[in-house]
Amino acid sequence: MIIVSTDGSCLRNPGGAIGWAWVNHMGPSRAGGEPSGTNQIAELRAVLEAIRAHPGDEPMLIESDSQYAIKCASEWVTGWKRKGWRTSSGEPVKNIDLVRDIDDAITDRTGPVRFRWVRGHVGNHYNEEADRLAGEAARAVKAAPPAKVPASDPVPAAPDSVTATGASTPAKTVTRTRAVPARAKAGSAPVPTEPMLFDIPAAGDALTLF
Repeated sequence: MIIVSTDGSCLRNPGGAIGWAWVNHMGPSRAGGEPSGTNQIAELRAVLEAIRAHPGDEPMLIESDSQYAIKCASEWVTGWKRKGWRTSSGEPVKNIDLVRDIDDAITDRTGPVRFRWVRGHVGNHYNEEADRLAGEAARAVKAAPPAKVPASDPVPAAPDSVTATGASTPAKTVTRTRAVPARAKAGSAPVPTEPMLFDIPAAGDALTLF
């Protein structure tokens, strides 16, 4: 059985930099972060990335100190789908994009996925390691310099035949891609579009941005 601990971190909830991490009890670890989010988004992202990183038919057990993430993935999701992704009060499901992605990842995985809640900050080695990596990832994202916009050539003047409103030129549709597939639903929380991933260093070393 594959056993993985997950955790998420938000430096200023809500809206601060977030980090997520998973730790395989017998193998590798992985962490990443986003410039802004919430604790709940970070916890869900950690679960999603853990499942995606462990395909196959071997049973998988995810340990998390987030009851919210566990119940989203294994308990509440059944009723939400039955109600058209609405809560019992009729409100849109929060963080619906991540919840649906987790549900799809579990469905696509040939082996079963189970969850176990563990108490945080009580000396559980793997939980503490996931917590440490998630926190480091969030701090690394916060400290990262903003991306520079490359210089471009001057925009050529419009031909005389083009009106001031540009009515003679049809509009173009721009398609944007996202790192985590998401479905736009009313009331859903935004899903970060450009995740930062990190090599997991030895304890005390700095994280390296990919």
